[in-house]
Order: sequence, then C-alpha cells, then structure tokens
Amino acid sequence: MTQAQVPLILAAIDMGSNSFRLELAQLQHGQYRRLDYLKETVRLGAGLDAMSMLTEEATERGLACLRRFAERLSGLPGRQVRAVATQTLREARNRNAFLARAQEVLGHPIEVISGREEARLIYAGVARLQTAEDPRLVIDIGGRSTEMILGRGPQPVSAESFQIGSVSLSMRFFPDGRFTAEAFRAAQVAAGAELEEAITEFSRQSAQPRWKQALGSSGTVGAVSQILAASGVSPDGSITLDGLRWCIEQCLVAGRVDALKLPGLKEDRRAVVGGGLCILYTLLTHFDIDRLYPAKGALRQGVIFDLAERLDPKMLAAGRDMREQSVSELQRRFAVDRDQAGRVQSLAQRLHAQLSPKAEEEHRRELSWAAALHEIGMMVSHHDHHRHSAYLLSHVDAPGFSQNQLRRLGDLALGQRGGLRKLEEQLQEEPMVWQLLALRLAAIKCHARSNVDPADIKIRRDGMDVTIEMRKGWADTHPRAHFLLREELDAWAKIGKVQLALEA
Repeated sequence: MTQAQVPLILAAIDMGSNSFRLELAQLQHGQYRRLDYLKETVRLGAGLDAMSMLTEEATERGLACLRRFAERLSGLPGRQVRAVATQTLREARNRNAFLARAQEVLGHPIEVISGREEARLIYAGVARLQTAEDPRLVIDIGGRSTEMILGRGPQPVSAESFQIGSVSLSMRFFPDGRFTAEAFRAAQVAAGAELEEAITEFSRQSAQPRWKQALGSSGTVGAVSQILAASGVSPDGSITLDGLRWCIEQCLVAGRVDALKLPGLKEDRRAVVGGGLCILYTLLTHFDIDRLYPAKGALRQGVIFDLAERLDPKMLAAGRDMREQSVSELQRRFAVDRDQAGRVQSLAQRLHAQLSPKAEEEHRRELSWAAALHEIGMMVSHHDHHRHSAYLLSHVDAPGFSQNQLRRLGDLALGQRGGLRKLEEQLQEEPMVWQLLALRLAAIKCHARSNVDPADIKIRRDGMDVTIEMRKGWADTHPRAHFLLREELDAWAKIGKVQLALEA
C-alpha cells in the first residue's frame, strides 16, 4: 500500500464516571482494527460532592490520567482525535473549570455529550462490531447513567439515558462497603423508580416482541459476565436472574466489599459491584430479559466510527456527517424558512472566508449550521426570536452534536442581532468574533428576505480593523439595510473588539 492508502489512525477517549478509556484504531473498507487500548479507573463520578461540584482530588485523578493519554497521542493530528465526557461532567456545576484544565493537559478539545448522544454512539459501536438484522435491545450501565437503545441493523430506533449508575447507586446504598439484604432491596427499588418510565418503550412485549436479543455493553455488564463465567454459573458469560441472585448471595455471605472473593472480579470493579448488580437485576426483572449477552462494541468504538464519518463519509458509506442530518431535521421540526436560511448561510460563509481565510474547518461548519438554524426560535415567537433560537439550540438533543458545540451554536444565534455585551466573554475567542460578524452582516444584508447579490458587499480586514465595502449606489436603493449597517458599526464600537468602517 502507498502512504496515501494507509488508513488513518483514529483515537477515541471516553471519559466515563468510573473509568477513562483511550482506544486507537484504523478503519479500512469499514473494517475495524484495534491498535491500542488503555484504561484507567479514575472514579470521577465518586468525586461529585453534595452540591454537584467536582472535588479537587477527583479532578487531579482525571488530569493525571489525561496526561498519560496525551503522551500516547503525541504526534497524532488533532482532527484524528475525539474526546467525549459523559454523565459526571453533565452534572458537575464546575465542569467548565475542569474542562479548561483537562483540555490544556490533553492537548485536544473535550466534548460533553448528552445522554441520548451517548446512547446513539454506544449503539453505533455495538451495531458495527456485532452486526445483525434482527431488532435488538442494547443496554450500557455506566458509573452514573444507564443507556437503553432499541435498534435494527445499524440504525437506532429509540434511545434514552437514565441518571442511575453503578457508582452513584453503590455510593448511596453501600456507602460504608457493607452488604445487607435491606440495602440490596432499597437499591433495587431506587433503580426501578428511575427506570420505570422506560418500561412501555423498551419492554419486549412477548405478543409482538420489539426485540429478539438483549446485549449489554461496557464495564458493568462485562464485569458481571466475567464473574459468572469464571465461577461456572454461566459458561458463556450470559447474565440471567439466577446468575444475579447467586452473585447477590455471595455479596451477602461476604458481608463487606473488602471481604468479597468472587472468581473473575477485578479489583477496579469491587467497590461498585453492588450497585451494578442491583441495576442489572432491576433491568432483567422489569423489561422481561431472560438472558443478557455481553456485547463486543461500546461507546469508544462508536466515537471512532462517528469520527470516521466526519472525516470521510465515504469511509463507512454514510453519505454525510450525522450533524448535517440533524440540522436538516431541526429545520423541518421547527418549520424554518429554508430559503431565507440558505441565503443567510451562503452569504455568511462567503463573508467569513474574507474575514478569516485560514479558519479551521470545524469553525466554518459551525457558522454554516448556526446560519441554517438561526431562525428556529420563530416557532416560539417572532419577538426576540434570536433569544428563543439560542435557548432551543443550547438545550435540544441533536444527534452528532456535543453539548459544548450546541451551546456555541446557541451563542451565535443569540448574537445574530442586538447588542454584543451579552457575549463579551465568548468574544474573547477570536474565531467567535469572525463567525459572529459574518453571521450578523449576512442577516442584515438578507433582511428583506429576498434574493441578494453577494457582489454587493465585500470585506477588507487588517488585524482587528474591518472595512465593509458596498457596491456603488447600493445604499441609495437599500436604505433600511444601510441604516442597520450603520447601527452595526455602533454595536461593535461599544465593546471595542473590532473597529468597523463602512465604504458605500
């Protein structure tokens, strides 16, 4: 093979509530080849205090792990690395402070993904590494959340995330490491209360089964499967109610976590095995699962497949980035005027190329998505629609997008009009300055909601000085747009970030 034909090395970092994982792999013709896998028990989820603040001790454990991951990633281009964080950082009130330190240590951006996005990526990893056409239920029990996905073939049909996991349940019901029958019953009731709302959607329903096989992904299922196989209770490692009862009985006989001697139980799983067993028992009981099989894929493989689609959709015959599909679906759901969105999108991209010709591809795409969705708030109200757009984009579930990126799109939508002081903190980042200026100018130029001539407006930039050139006579024929442009000069002058000048 020539150098150009050698598959890219792709890296995924899964910053879970119990463990951090790094996986390096290559894809060729859709086939997955693992190159390296590192896992460290960080217990980040155990470091959330009563105020949902991440403690310094937990933070240091996470940073130390990421430093080691950074050494392994040395020399790998940033576009080939994707790091995602899950439930603990979804909950942590001080997550931004942690992310700032973590990204500096790792040397790569970290995306906090929503529960549904986590579920989608889990299914992507399982479905591509364990192919089947029959409908399946995939379950992933993490440290602080549990994901459930119904899917057929490579496509998820329904996906949800629930805020209960092996770490959080163990900390609540077995805080001192003691195992009692009362604690197990109480933990199962708590798990049932959290998962009860999913019964209608995810139960098998034997008359017309929604799924034919149940698969369990990642740490908790893998740990219990290894225990059952090593003890001879379940030679194939599948998990049943009888097997779970045997495990719980062994815990009760031991009485304490530190006295538990189960074949196949790894030391890093000992402290959270109680909570994991309770969630599994509840799932099998409530959702009519007679046998849960360990799955081959997990979140980290799903991240790698998703990254491959972003870099080259043809690599997996996907056709396009999942985020493009999400933008199109959001336009449909919120009845966006696609003609107007297209006009603003096209002009904003053209202006951005003049303002920041060397911008990163991801920044160009963010501007494109923000322009395509800048008016979704119109569905709520025409008045202050930019604020409604910002709220919707910051809180919507959109497959493919991280919570970080959706908030960035929300900031762009918020800043499309009006004063700029509301975004002074975000405008400390220069890429945001040029994204926002391009979007605002495009919205002004397309204010009449009719076709525009892109040649009517050009931009010259020298450092932070920007000159807007208008075609001769344009101001006379477009007095309202010209008025808005003059107001735009005042808006930027008030925050002193960019010095705008207008040549008509």
